[in-house]
Amino acid sequence: MGAARGVFVTGTGTAVGKTVVAGVLARSLAAAGNQVAVFKPAVSGLDEGGDPDHALLRRAAGSEQSDDQIAPYRYRAAVSPHLGAELAGERIDPARVRGAALEAAAGADRLVCEGVGGLLVPLTLGYLVRDLARELALPVVIAALPGLGTINHTLLTIEAARAVGLSPALVVLTPWPDDPGAVERSNREAMERLGGVPTEVLPRLDLAAPETWPALRPVD
Repeated sequence: MGAARGVFVTGTGTAVGKTVVAGVLARSLAAAGNQVAVFKPAVSGLDEGGDPDHALLRRAAGSEQSDDQIAPYRYRAAVSPHLGAELAGERIDPARVRGAALEAAAGADRLVCEGVGGLLVPLTLGYLVRDLARELALPVVIAALPGLGTINHTLLTIEAARAVGLSPALVVLTPWPDDPGAVERSNREAMERLGGVPTEVLPRLDLAAPETWPALRPVD
């Protein structure tokens, strides 16, 4: 497929800063003069309160997309998308996901697509997040934690991407501490050397104030 231009943001797991990284990339691309569309195939955990992912992405991009245009499937429970759909009495339709992503891309200069969890998370039991990434054929940005355990998780994600022909373009470690210790510094160096992917860092951000966010080098 590969008609879109932009980036696909994945993570080494859940709660590793994917939405933060996607938001910063969207804002950086918009600040460079691009009209940016954002997309996430499914959002879960709406019952947990706080700003939902699709709202943060919209604010970051300065987009006027509707909730349905950004995230066609949204679930209240904090569960995998395929289970969220089952609990809601429906099934995620891969064709609808693909079509919505490409429709978003068609109306903008760049698309920032955020996956759900990691690359191997199922949207259905026959269609993984990685399958959508392959169809969009975008360079992959990987969000990861900076602390202990991240080397293995990140290198496995890089391998999972490359195994199907995806191109990992950037790893972003977040939240990067103000005073990183030996573990964080060593992790960054080891992952960059072993994975062969540039590695950047983001500090903890005020998510309500995109104007305070640092720029992140756009990749596409």
